[in-house]
Amino acid sequence: MQGLIQTLTRINGYIALAAGIMLLIAVVAILADVAMRAFGHPLGGTDEMSGYVMAIATAWGASYALTERAHVRIELIRNKFVPAGRAWMDLFALAALAVTAVVIGWRGWGVLASTLANDSRANTALATPLALPQTLWFAGWLWFAVSALILLVSVMAFMIKRDWSAVDDAAGFKGEL
Repeated sequence: MQGLIQTLTRINGYIALAAGIMLLIAVVAILADVAMRAFGHPLGGTDEMSGYVMAIATAWGASYALTERAHVRIELIRNKFVPAGRAWMDLFALAALAVTAVVIGWRGWGVLASTLANDSRANTALATPLALPQTLWFAGWLWFAVSALILLVSVMAFMIKRDWSAVDDAAGFKGEL
């Protein structure tokens, strides 16, 4: 299980790098658009494209935050428990996150399916086929759900073995107290 978690973490690191590059490209495009406005030749469409980039980066970035244990949590109560108690709290938090990720993925499919069925396009000058950004957005949420389920199953396996340290390494608090 440790090897699987390490692989998942490494993949999510590459995903975060790709999302960061997408965001950087969006920033450069916006800056170029603003600069070109001074000459009366705006690029146009950067607001629309940057919105798609933000949605896609957020969806994919959630799985990186998960494996880096960077999602917001309140550790005040958790830290008062013995290792087994902390493990149970980590399991509960991870299960809640996994359920949430699955629900978002499930509902996201409904959005994408509707877009595909209607061949929807953005109501903008670019008339972007919405299936393009929504497919990448949906895939990010689906990956987040898969990542959360992999971690959940791994933590459950560690708990069966009563390996509290492994639970803490996989799902515990990573920051400083």
